[in-house]
Amino acid sequence: MISAQDLDLVFQTNDGPVHALSGVNLEIRKGEFVSFIGPSGCGKTTFLRAVAGLEHPTGGTLTVNGMTPDEARQARAYGYVFQAAGLYPWRTIAKNISLPLQIMGYSKAEQEARVARVLELVELSGFAKKYPWQLSGGMQQRASIARALSFDADILLMDEPFGALDEIVRDHLNEQLLALWKRTEKTIGFVTHSIPEAVYLSTKIVVMSPRPGRITDVIDSPLPLDRPLDIRDTPEFIEIAHRVREGLRAGHLDE
Repeated sequence: MISAQDLDLVFQTNDGPVHALSGVNLEIRKGEFVSFIGPSGCGKTTFLRAVAGLEHPTGGTLTVNGMTPDEARQARAYGYVFQAAGLYPWRTIAKNISLPLQIMGYSKAEQEARVARVLELVELSGFAKKYPWQLSGGMQQRASIARALSFDADILLMDEPFGALDEIVRDHLNEQLLALWKRTEKTIGFVTHSIPEAVYLSTKIVVMSPRPGRITDVIDSPLPLDRPLDIRDTPEFIEIAHRVREGLRAGHLDE
């Protein structure tokens, strides 16, 4: 569904060019859960934004569902979840979720049906009439995920959505996200700084080096799709986490 070949992206700044991505080659298939992990500034978010058509590559090719990222955006091929929930405080949770549906011209009845469905998916059915300030940080992020799911795009792009949450809440949302992914069969691209989070969630882990962002390893996870939290104590999980850590270390040594 997402294909990058020899992808480069250079930002022009007042201090000179910044090489954010260099020679990135990656294939993401339908239904995969792909995590991107690497140090700050390695291009994880830049790659996700390029897929979304929010940044434009300066070399190589990038296709989304066989289209350019701009065409895919116009075709509503993806939903995007940012680091902050980005909910409007003056709108109820239901009204926040329905905002993209309003913009896209869905009827009021269709908006209500879709909002009810995605609220159930993220286990917020009783909170439609609440305002963002009445919800915890974790619940706000679930509402943000519901908004991204509301128009039923095939691809869900998530830029470190749980990074600001405490570990207990993060664990719970990781479990919920895996369950959501299995129910919806979406293709997910997920940026994280957490090795355990990347290993727990993903069918594929993309390890990236410091700038210029390159891929140092792509790990196809052998873990089963059903993953209780205590799978993190198994030798298989620890072995994958070790490989991710080694990939991150190798990226630093190659600088």
